[in-house]
Amino acid sequence: MISTVIDQSLGLEFPIFQGGMAWVADASLAAGVSNAGGLGIIAAMNSNGEQLREEIRKCKTMTDKIFGVNIMLMSPFAEEVSDVVVEEGIKVITTGAGNPGKYMAAWKEAGIKVIPVVPSVALAKRMERAGADAVIAEGTESGGHIGENTTMCLVPQVVDAVEIPVIAAGGIADGRGIAASFMLGAEGVQLGTRFLAAEECQINPVYKELVVKAKDTDSIVTGRYTGHPCRNVKTKFSKKLASGEANGTITPEEFEEITLGSLRKAVQDGNLEEGSFLCGAIAGMVKKVEPAKDMIEEMFTEAEKLLSK
Repeated sequence: MISTVIDQSLGLEFPIFQGGMAWVADASLAAGVSNAGGLGIIAAMNSNGEQLREEIRKCKTMTDKIFGVNIMLMSPFAEEVSDVVVEEGIKVITTGAGNPGKYMAAWKEAGIKVIPVVPSVALAKRMERAGADAVIAEGTESGGHIGENTTMCLVPQVVDAVEIPVIAAGGIADGRGIAASFMLGAEGVQLGTRFLAAEECQINPVYKELVVKAKDTDSIVTGRYTGHPCRNVKTKFSKKLASGEANGTITPEEFEEITLGSLRKAVQDGNLEEGSFLCGAIAGMVKKVEPAKDMIEEMFTEAEKLLSK
C-alpha cells in the first residue's frame, strides 16, 4: 500500500485529502471521505464561527476519524473561525486566499497541522517560513479559483524549493494521476472535482449530472479580466461571462455583480441560468457516482499497480 509521511502523521489509511470546496465541502462529504480512509475537509468559506461550529459538531456525529477544516483567510469571519477550530479540537487546517501567519502561533500551540494551498514556488517558500507543516501545490487544472502554473510543472518545483512535504492538487482524477503525483515528488494528493461525484456529496443533482456527463472540453475559465480566474463547467452562463469579459460588454464591476452568489445557486439550486458550476479540467474523466470509499480504494489500487512497474 502507498504510505507516506502524510498518512502516517495524520493516522490516515490513504495519503489523500478532499478539497475544501465552498458550499460543497460540508459535514456529509467530509465524513464520507474520512470514513473511507482519507482526510475529509469542511469548508469554512464565509461562515461565521457558530455556523462552522455547528458543521464540525455534525461531522463528529458522522465519523470518529480525523477530519480537517479549510479556512478562507479573506473571509470577514476568519478570526472567529480560527478560534473555533482550536476550541473544537480540529487537528488539520488547510488555508487559502491569504497568509495564515497571524493565526499560526495559536494553531501550533493547539497541536494543529497547518497546510496552506499554494499556486507558486514563492508562496510555498513563504508558507514554510511562516511555520506550515506541509503545502498543497495546486495547479491551474483545478476547479474554482486558479493560478497559472500547471500541476506537472508546479509540483516538482515546489518539492525542490521546500523541505516540508508537498501535496499535489489540480487535474487528479484517478490512479494514474495519483501515481504521477508521487513520481513528481509529492507525498500526498488532494482531489476536489472527483469527489463531486461521491454519493456523500450533497450538491444539487443538476450539478452532479453536469460533472458526470462532461466531456474533456467542457471546462471554461471565467474571471481572467477581473484578476480572479475561476474554472467552471461550460454552460450558457459561463460562456456568456467569458465572452462578455473578452469583448468588453461586461465590465469588471458588472462581472462581480453578476457572479455574486452564483456558486451557491449552482450547488444548492442547480440554477443553470445564474449558477457557476465549479469544475476542474478533469471534466470527462468522472464517469459515475459512487461511494467515496469505492472511489478512493479503486484509485489507490490502480496507482499502486502503476508504481510497482
